[in-house]
Amino acid sequence: MKNATLRQIHTFIEAARSLNFARAAERLHLTPPAVTLQMKELEGAVGVRLFDRRGKQLSLTTGGEYFLVYAKRIVATLREAEDALAKLQRLESGSLTVGMVSTAKYFVPHLLARFRQLHPGIEVRLRVGNNREHLVMLLQSNEIDLAIMGRAPKGLATRAEAFAGHPHVFVAPPGHPLLMQTTIRAADLGGHGFIVREEASGTRAAMESFFADYNAPISVLMEMPSNESIKQAVMAGMGLSFLSLHTLWLELKSGLLHVLPVEGSPLMRTWNVVRLLPRTLSPAAEAFKQFILREGETYLLSQDRDWAKSDGVLAATLAERAPDTPK
Repeated sequence: MKNATLRQIHTFIEAARSLNFARAAERLHLTPPAVTLQMKELEGAVGVRLFDRRGKQLSLTTGGEYFLVYAKRIVATLREAEDALAKLQRLESGSLTVGMVSTAKYFVPHLLARFRQLHPGIEVRLRVGNNREHLVMLLQSNEIDLAIMGRAPKGLATRAEAFAGHPHVFVAPPGHPLLMQTTIRAADLGGHGFIVREEASGTRAAMESFFADYNAPISVLMEMPSNESIKQAVMAGMGLSFLSLHTLWLELKSGLLHVLPVEGSPLMRTWNVVRLLPRTLSPAAEAFKQFILREGETYLLSQDRDWAKSDGVLAATLAERAPDTPK
């Protein structure tokens, strides 16, 4: 059954309606031999004979009658899907509330602006979670329609769909001694102090997972609750940090921060669009979900490659380590 094609199913419905392959071929703008071949292939795919042939007389077998019911359901479902997608494309009104972790605020507003250009009548609201736990609370209490985050929350019925790779890198201020090295091991970082995000953040969890994988020590100088504060502290020479590449585009382009060539980095994770189950999305929320699944990766890759042009080694590493994400 899994090898049956939609073209064969459409042809079968027409042949079952007319009970004449030549007439079905005429209506479908095919040749009679083409219809005959498709029906033989379909019978092979479903594993039962669909037609009884007695001379020029054609009739449905019992299996054919059963299959006709399901074939019509398949076609009807596809038409419903086409209608639903057409409605999404013609959305003229509605409201949408998107929540995001603070790390996503560097790109989600840009994607929302593009979405508004396509659907100017939709009212868009944006909520930034103080941290991952806060965002999960907003999702659980139905205060947001969709959440843009890394890992899907555990212990909560959600559906998470990955839309782009999410690289994390080690950064240092200009002139730091480690920038003179071509390769840095995780163990070599133990003697350098780190300025890190708070315990509840996804970035902190990713960093601790990285050091645990390499069984390497880490020296935490201080915790800060925002990426901006951490970047300022690193630029001031207070220590190193581990941050999402998507928070660093401006600083890297301007040379205010530099990526350290640490072995095993960038650490690649994924960005996900997450919704609560079994809640049904509004047409506006469904339209934005489809938009970010379609456009999110393209936008982020273009930004990553833009600043990475000046760093061929890191650009190649990003390409090699990029995960497979849906288009």
